[in-house]
Amino acid sequence: MTGVGSTEPAGSGGADMRGAGAGNGLYEAIQAERAKYPEGSRSATLHALRLAQEEHGWLSPDALREVADALEVTPAYCKAVATFYDMYHLAPVGTHLVEVCTNLSCALAGAQRVVDAFASELGVAPGETTADGDVTFRTVECLGGCGYATVVAVDHRYRQFVGPDDVAAIVEELRAGS
Repeated sequence: MTGVGSTEPAGSGGADMRGAGAGNGLYEAIQAERAKYPEGSRSATLHALRLAQEEHGWLSPDALREVADALEVTPAYCKAVATFYDMYHLAPVGTHLVEVCTNLSCALAGAQRVVDAFASELGVAPGETTADGDVTFRTVECLGGCGYATVVAVDHRYRQFVGPDDVAAIVEELRAGS
């Protein structure tokens, strides 16, 4: 962003600051995204929340305040947006994330049996993280793979046609670090 309120560091040459470390890196990255939208627009909110989550691992109250400050909105606005979408985490998550789609197509293909198998194999209910902090297990409304039900996202990579018999191998892969 140039002009009044510009926070571009000297010598950055307008470089993309995504993935920058702590300090002003997140603010700078959000400003770079914000500059792509009309002034006064809240259109950069989703991207800004994603950047904060990438930097912090989840959207803590402090992370929401950082985003709000960078966008010149309230933390309540940022939290309201973040709570609407499954992709944002308002609590710490494990090293690995397992998400089972439970929307209609997946439900008809047996998603609940897959959910039950993961709960049994991991020893946690949906929405919980294993005691060792390794795996967070969640159900989500839709993963957009209705023709490939049941869909399971493991660390944001989709598995298609997952059945209860596939769950033990998926968990074993996670535990082995694959």
